[in-house]
Formats: sequence, C-alpha cells, structure tokens
Amino acid sequence: MKELLILSGKGGTGKTTVTGALAAIVTSKVMADCDVDAADLHLILQPRDSEEHEFWCGVEARIDPQRCTGCGTCFDLCRFKAIEMADKARLLPFACEGCGVCAHFCPEGAINMVDKLSGSWFVSTTDQGPLLHARLGVGEENSGKLVSLVKRKARELAASQGVQWLLVDGPPGLACPAIAALAQVHTALLVTEPTLSGLHDLQRLAELTAHFRVPTAVCLNKWDLHPEQTREITEFCRRQQLPLVGKIPFDRAVVDAIVQGLPLPVHAPNAPATMAIEQMWATLQPYLEQKELRTIN
Repeated sequence: MKELLILSGKGGTGKTTVTGALAAIVTSKVMADCDVDAADLHLILQPRDSEEHEFWCGVEARIDPQRCTGCGTCFDLCRFKAIEMADKARLLPFACEGCGVCAHFCPEGAINMVDKLSGSWFVSTTDQGPLLHARLGVGEENSGKLVSLVKRKARELAASQGVQWLLVDGPPGLACPAIAALAQVHTALLVTEPTLSGLHDLQRLAELTAHFRVPTAVCLNKWDLHPEQTREITEFCRRQQLPLVGKIPFDRAVVDAIVQGLPLPVHAPNAPATMAIEQMWATLQPYLEQKELRTIN
C-alpha cells in the first residue's frame, strides 16, 4: 500500500477538489480527510452508513458547587479568565485551557480536572470507496492527535482490505496538524496556485517535507490565470528538483461539480480540468511506484 498525502499552504488552493477527483480516478483505495478543522471532503464524496466514534482529548476543570465556598482563589489565579465569580465560582468552558492551576490551589478541593469530549470520527461508505473523516466539537482546538487517529484508522482499514492506495486530504498550513499528517507518508503532493502567496506557501511546504525527508511532487492549480507567476513557480520547482507533475487549468466545471456535491470526474468526465488531473495521475503513479518520474512542460 502506498500513501499519498495532498497538502497546501492555505485553504482555497484546490486541495480537496484534487483529492476528490483522484478518489474518482484511482482504483483500489481508502480515503482519509485529515483536514479536521474544516473537513469538507465528505461534501464531495457523499458518505453514508457512517460509524461514529467519540474522540476524547485534553482535560478541563470541573467545579463542584457543593464544595465551593466562593473564596475566589481560582478566580485570582486563572490567567485565562476562565472562571467568573458570583456567590460561587463558575467555569467558562470555552476559555479553559486545562492547565490545572485552579484545581491544584483550590483550598476546598472543589475543582477536578476531567477528560474532555473534543469531537467525533467516522468510518463511512462512499461510491468511491471507504472514507475516514472527523469533526471537532465547537471551539475545540486541533492539536494533531485527531489527525493521527484518523490516519491510523485509515491505514488499518486499508491494510485489512488489501487496497493499493491510501489517499489523504491533509490539513493546510505548516503547524502541528500538517506535521502529524506527514507521518509514514510515501509521497506528498503539494497543491499551489499562481500567486505570490502560492509561491511563498510552496517554498515553506517544500522546506517542511524536505525536513522530514518525504518525497514531494507539485501540482499547479489554475495555472492559466497568471502565466508569469506560473513560470516563476515552474522555475522554482526546477531549481529545487521538485517534480511538477500536474498543471490544472481554470475550469467552470470545477465550480459546478462542487455545487452539485460530486467529484469532478463524475460530474464532468470530459472537462479540461478532469483531463489534466487524469494526466497528472498518469505522471504521478510511476513516481509512487518508485520508477522514473518526468516533469511536465
């Protein structure tokens, strides 16, 4: 089994659209949506028959009103302003960072630190194959643990089914979730766009994947909107020896497919963007199989 992780420096570059299109093109695969902060691959793949599992992560304070005397010690010590005082102390849960100072110094022992339900993760069936995805609770912070959990469960499912590919829609950016998504990846596909910020994000992402020694390829989305910037990104890839395996044109069919809630190849199999993604997969597949890779012009 080979694991392909699709990453981008920020949201909106087309990462999920590319992942959804590959899900419709690639056979024998399991898919995982590790962009748990804003998971939307399910909007394209239309999952059903989902198994829901709880995700517990971190701790938060819990105040026992029967034991609290309203002394105000916790209110004075909380640096996150997560406690308000009336007759007794009351926790503001969205402000609590789980540091435990209030519980440690409460003279009445009225505060305990308890595990926190932070979200859910799902195993679903789609027309394109099994999908692992997740949803964080309101106001919950993604530390990368949920990303690691979704990837681990997807890898276990892929191994049990004997599929050839694991397609992972990764989180945008360079923070902890992206680093967690890079664990045990065979190849990272970086999706960028022909803008100054697109080039900057590509440079940072390439540094990240190089640091973790992950083989990396590049996909340039909407390349025809800014040919000059496209040339700069192409030259950067050449200097850094990053294989540029796909150049996807701007295509209204992409927007129409998103509105219909369908993968692009399903909605518009003959669209220019669909054919470009199919060509990208034909170029990328030998790379995943550790054969010679050619860079497109």
